[in-house]
Amino acid sequence: MSADPAGTSVPTHCPYCALQCGMNLRPAPETAGGVAVEERAAFPVNRGALCGKGRTAPQVLAIGSRLTTPLVRGASGELEPAGWEEALDRVAAGLSATRTAHGPDAVGVFGGGGLTNEKAYALGKFTRLVLGSSQIDYNGRFCMSSAAAAGTRAFGVDRGLPFPLADIPSTGCVILVGSNPAETMPPALRYFTGLRENGGRLIVVDPRRTRTAEHADLHLAPRPGTDLALALGLLHLVVAEGRTDEEFIAARTTGWPEARAAAMAHWPELVERITGVPVPLLRECVRMFCDAPSSMVLTARGPEQQSKGTDTVGAWINLCLATGRAGRPLSGYGCLTGQGNGQGGREHGQKADQLPGYRMLADPAARAHVAGVWGVDPAVLPGPGRSAYELLDALGRDTPDGVRALLLLASNPVVSAPRAAHVEERMRALDFLAVCDVVLSESARLADVVLPVTQWAEETGTLTSLEGRVLLRRKAVDPPPGCRGDLRVLHDLAARLGWEKGFPTDPEEVFEELRRASAGGKADYSGITYRRIAEEDGVFWPCPATAEGGDRGAGPHPGTPRLFLDRFATPDGRARFSPAVHRPAAEETDAEYPLLLTTGRVLAQYQSGAQTRRVAELNAAAPGPFVELHPRLAERLGAAEGDLLSVVSRRGRAMAPARITTGIRADTVFMPFHWPGAGRANSLTNPALDPVSRMPEFKLCAVRVERAETAGDGDPADGAGRAAPRPG
Repeated sequence: MSADPAGTSVPTHCPYCALQCGMNLRPAPETAGGVAVEERAAFPVNRGALCGKGRTAPQVLAIGSRLTTPLVRGASGELEPAGWEEALDRVAAGLSATRTAHGPDAVGVFGGGGLTNEKAYALGKFTRLVLGSSQIDYNGRFCMSSAAAAGTRAFGVDRGLPFPLADIPSTGCVILVGSNPAETMPPALRYFTGLRENGGRLIVVDPRRTRTAEHADLHLAPRPGTDLALALGLLHLVVAEGRTDEEFIAARTTGWPEARAAAMAHWPELVERITGVPVPLLRECVRMFCDAPSSMVLTARGPEQQSKGTDTVGAWINLCLATGRAGRPLSGYGCLTGQGNGQGGREHGQKADQLPGYRMLADPAARAHVAGVWGVDPAVLPGPGRSAYELLDALGRDTPDGVRALLLLASNPVVSAPRAAHVEERMRALDFLAVCDVVLSESARLADVVLPVTQWAEETGTLTSLEGRVLLRRKAVDPPPGCRGDLRVLHDLAARLGWEKGFPTDPEEVFEELRRASAGGKADYSGITYRRIAEEDGVFWPCPATAEGGDRGAGPHPGTPRLFLDRFATPDGRARFSPAVHRPAAEETDAEYPLLLTTGRVLAQYQSGAQTRRVAELNAAAPGPFVELHPRLAERLGAAEGDLLSVVSRRGRAMAPARITTGIRADTVFMPFHWPGAGRANSLTNPALDPVSRMPEFKLCAVRVERAETAGDGDPADGAGRAAPRPG
């Protein structure tokens, strides 16, 4: 039944990536999901355009493709249907018993970058107050944490894009590093084609000749893991050719002498040897970037998902600062974040070290402010906890600091985490696991209790896009009777654990509290309301309750589409250069593992595939994993298109058919990471962490590739088969 009594279409947003494309949902009782997608041409980001995932999103609402009743682990060891009261009682008992026996930090919480701001806020509050635990993080740590760390270090604040996407077609040059929007967020490609139509230049840095690289004026294909050397080599050339903006450097930055000295150690011929990118192409890249009147650098997971990702992003930021391409109109550094609410998900308390408003948990003033909103003594708030992979690695360990029980929301780490077979093993070792999800994911199959929750079109809430635009996703259809919202779940669990108040179920009421908690923080939402979002097609943060001088009648703050035009968000208003030198990846190739594996996404699937793998149209377009390799490597292996290959790393083995293309380096193979089982790419990936961001090194690891029939004995998936139920 439609949630709109008038039966008219409801303006809302796609449930998938951080582009958060606008769409209308029209009641369609004759369809399986109860709604049909219609164009929302007025929304400025996508102007009605949608990718296949967005068009087919209502299919995941359909009964039959999703959970509609709680499941509990029965005496037989299998998951069995149960009532909500029984299921909630079991979750509360499991969390409480663990906390009593082993202490509050023995209970962990792992969230997701698809949760609304209201849910992320409530989840952080629930963990720190009700459970008293510091052990909370989320899968957004795997998304843009290196860019966040580098941006905060350089500019004093982390927002994916410090300018709207609409600025991209009007700049003169864009260097797009490790991003493939043609497949990961197709409606965004229009901004880059618009750039070229307006006479601007597009440079793509990627070891693969992707669909995005096909649109580029210049494609640089470095060896995976050498993006840092590439950025330093470009900065060396900028200095050597006298292309620095000394006036900007002197007026608006600090730390240039140290960063300059570090870059000068990376001369072009050395960078060519490290990266494989010829010196003439390095010089052409600098020429394009510096000759344009304005320029941007945009990064994504390629340079970020490395054990040196923070320094790598910092080196690209240095390139912008040294050339005066930051803090000015149509210029700057930005990150194309991936998950639907990867930005807001960490701003409001779901991340291990942060409180709402992008306040830091270790800051006494931040603790005092948020504790005041929550009505508690700041001393009761725990300190920072473990990062995402470190939290997953601690699961089920019989040690004083082990995490013995886990509440998991909106994430599927059995497929999406690095060294996934090990993570699955740790999850199986838990004393208690509860999962809130819309589908029975591979991770949910391991749970003691599974709670079926509502999803995007069945609830209202806000999300923050990659632009820093706070958006309102509206309810358009009622959920199946057996499903409850995450806010209701947290309310009911809190009540069972002794907190009758403080966890409202109405999202707007939660948002009003979030506004107060964020007031005065870096990510200040205090001037944003549901009404403003609806009237303005979203509001850009920071947006304090009043504009500067508001106490003298200046009125509401308009929001901030463009950051840093007057000053950076550092104490002295200056951007910080960060010196860095190239260093090897955590794992380099050798005689046993002579190739590099890099991973990523394909057009028709999303993240762990838990939802998109349930849509027939998307599965027809992308039915399973594959191994992309160069013809020269295929010839050495004696492999033809479609032959089953085995990819082996120090952590495991994955098998998938060969896809042969000249669009990849001969020393590199590629696998998408959307599938479980024998083709699970994350069985191979390396959990080595960046020392600052704690981002795992998803983007490269050393492997060998074999014909599957010669792969040898043993389990071909190395423990990566389809998840079976945990023992009861």
